[in-house]
Amino acid sequence: MKSFYKIIWCFFSIFLLCKVSFCVAEGMLPETSLVMLDEAVGDSAILLRNTDNQPLLLFSKIKNLPDDDNEHVSVMLTPPVTRVEAGEQQQVRFMLQSNKPLKMQLMKRVIFEGIPQKIGGVGVKVGITIRQNLPLVIHPKGLPENREPWKLLKWSLGDGQLNLENDSPYVVRMAQVVHLKPQGTAVQLGHNYVLPGQKLSFPVADAEAEAVTLYPATLYSYSVGGYDAPLTVKAS
Repeated sequence: MKSFYKIIWCFFSIFLLCKVSFCVAEGMLPETSLVMLDEAVGDSAILLRNTDNQPLLLFSKIKNLPDDDNEHVSVMLTPPVTRVEAGEQQQVRFMLQSNKPLKMQLMKRVIFEGIPQKIGGVGVKVGITIRQNLPLVIHPKGLPENREPWKLLKWSLGDGQLNLENDSPYVVRMAQVVHLKPQGTAVQLGHNYVLPGQKLSFPVADAEAEAVTLYPATLYSYSVGGYDAPLTVKAS
């Protein structure tokens, strides 16, 4: 209880020192939860709406994943910075640049951030920006669509490790935790995606598991419920 009152007093003290008048939440709302860029087309676009009641500066940038080693592929976007009036929409375009044909899906992140204009008046007004961090998936030309790529993952158990391999050309998105059956042991994966060609290992204490329950999602982040994958290979 003393800790609770201490926290309340700290917030009240900050309020007095800063003379905060009010808080304003700003943000750019994207039309979808994912940017899909088809190699066959070469470019793509997404619309974002300024949901605030004042103009925002929209900053957009692409961020590579830590485990992305595809240096021959890059994506340019435009505009990187632009002013968007209250209630208006802004289109951001993406252009693929690659010096050789793609053989598998690639994934990057695209970050959108709406920065409010400086708020004047008496005292200090606090503007709260909301950053949107969306996956950007690049789809190779001629690769068939697969709505259930998580079924292509290979799982094995041995030497105190749960091994995961994605030898498919598809990006797999799923929850960051799986459960070993039948004991129900939870294993943290650390990421909510598995890239094509990745081989991952996670320490486990359950040596008697027979299957893995994972919780996949579509590329657009829609959950499809649990899926039980067999441990098809028992590593020695």
